[in-house]
Amino acid sequence: MEAVKRVSQARKWFEIGNYLFLSLASLAVLLPFLNIVAGSFSGGNAILQGMVTLLPVNFTLENYWAIIKNVGFWKSFSITVYITVLGTALNLVFTSLMAYGLARKDLKGRSTILLIVLFTMIFTAPIIPSYLLVKSLGMLNTLWSLMVPSLISGFNLLIMISFFQNIPDGLTEAAKIDGSNEYRTFWSIVLPLSMPVMTTIGMFYAVGHWNGYFAAMMYLRDTGLFPLQVKLRQLVVQENAGDVLTSLSSAEGIKMATIIVATVPVMLIYPFIQKHFVKGAMIGSVKG
Repeated sequence: MEAVKRVSQARKWFEIGNYLFLSLASLAVLLPFLNIVAGSFSGGNAILQGMVTLLPVNFTLENYWAIIKNVGFWKSFSITVYITVLGTALNLVFTSLMAYGLARKDLKGRSTILLIVLFTMIFTAPIIPSYLLVKSLGMLNTLWSLMVPSLISGFNLLIMISFFQNIPDGLTEAAKIDGSNEYRTFWSIVLPLSMPVMTTIGMFYAVGHWNGYFAAMMYLRDTGLFPLQVKLRQLVVQENAGDVLTSLSSAEGIKMATIIVATVPVMLIYPFIQKHFVKGAMIGSVKG
C-alpha cells in the first residue's frame, strides 16, 4: 500500500509540474502574439514610445485600412491562396499515390525506395543544385517553382504509409474479388477511409505553402509574383514600411497588422479540422 501511495503521489506531482510547464510554455507563445494584436490597433506614437503591452493604446484602425487599400498586398494574398490550395491538392495526390504503393510489402524495390526517402530526410539538396534543376525544368520565375519541388515530403509520406498499413487487408481483398483494380480500390475504398490522415497531411502541406518565402526569394524575380510572406518580409526588414504599403499610419503598426492578417486565416481553419488532425496524427504514427 505504501508503494502504491508513493507512486500515486509522485504521479500527482508530475501532473502538476507538467501542467505548470505547459501553461508557462503556452503563455510564452501567446503573450507576444497578443502584444502584436494590441500594436496593430494602436497609434504610431504609442508603439514608438513602448506604451503598448497587451491592450491597444490610442485605438485606431488606420493600420488595417492601410493594408486594405493597398492593391499589391491583396495581389500577394491571392497568389498565396492560389499556391496553398493548388499546391496542397497536388501534394496530397502525389503523396497518397506513392504511400499507397509503398504500403504494399510485396512491392519490388520497396526497401530501396524507402531508404532513398529516408536519405532525403537526413540530407537535403544543396541550394545551387536545386536552383539549377528548377532552371533546367523551365520553372524559374513561375509559381510552379513554389509547388513542384516540394510535391512529396518524406516525413508526411512515412506517416501516410503507416496509416495505409493499418487499413484491414480484407477490405482491399474484397474489392479485388469483386473485380476492382488497384486504382479503383484506392479511390473508392482506401481514400474515403483516409480522411483523418489526409486532413493532417493536408494541414502540414498547407501551412508550409502559406508560410513559405525562401523558395519565392530564390526562384522568383518578378515582384508581381511575390507571395504574401515575401511582402511581409519586406515590411519587417525595411526601415520605412511606407515604401511597401502606404504612409497613412506608423510603420510598426502596419507591420503588426500585416502579421495578423497573414496569420488569422490558418488560425480560423484549424478549429474546424482539429478532430481529424489529432486522429490522423495518432493513427498515422502508431501501427496497430
